[in-house]
Amino acid sequence: MDERAQAAEVNLLLAATYPDADCELDFATPFQLLVATVLSAQSTDRRVNGVTPELFRHYPDSQALAGADVDDVERIIGPVGFFRNKTAAIIGLSRALVDEHDGEVPTTLADLVKLPGVGRKTANVVLGNAFGIPGVTADTHLIRVANRLGWVASTKPDDVERAVGDLFEPSEWVMVCHRVIWHGRRCCHARRPACGACALSQLCPSFGTGETDPEVAATLLREPRA
Repeated sequence: MDERAQAAEVNLLLAATYPDADCELDFATPFQLLVATVLSAQSTDRRVNGVTPELFRHYPDSQALAGADVDDVERIIGPVGFFRNKTAAIIGLSRALVDEHDGEVPTTLADLVKLPGVGRKTANVVLGNAFGIPGVTADTHLIRVANRLGWVASTKPDDVERAVGDLFEPSEWVMVCHRVIWHGRRCCHARRPACGACALSQLCPSFGTGETDPEVAATLLREPRA
């Protein structure tokens, strides 16, 4: 089976395993998704979702957050970690949106990555999930799983983005990323992947990296179970 055929089969199996795969950050507007994604760096989506309701009650849009009290924002987002740097980033990007984009989130990668705290990964999350514009989100889970599947032999996000993009049509990029990220969070863990309970076991060249006994592996799965 060649690489593209294997990738297509992986995508089909992941679609069946995770039919509800989507962005796990809670948001109502492109601005909220942008802020939540910046906050999610070196944190968990669950932790971010725990602070954003209060954050967005006080500061629902770029105009409000651009004029926010720094101490108040730091207090609200404290649980996500690195809260001082992240406060500076989300207030800074809000001011840039107000000053340069009439308060609206831009819809191009080039404009998004010019905002404070926004790199290609964050930009692609926003483009794909807020605007339906195809992009490959090379987060830590995609990097890990793509390497284990043999899609790429690099941990550099740009390399992974290109390699995954080459395997699939642009119309599939967003959902492929969601499915692979869900798989990385739930089954293909960094330290002890649940190989014996993995839907991709027959296709994965890295099978055996983790626990292969099906019963033991099943205990390693995280909800929702595969």
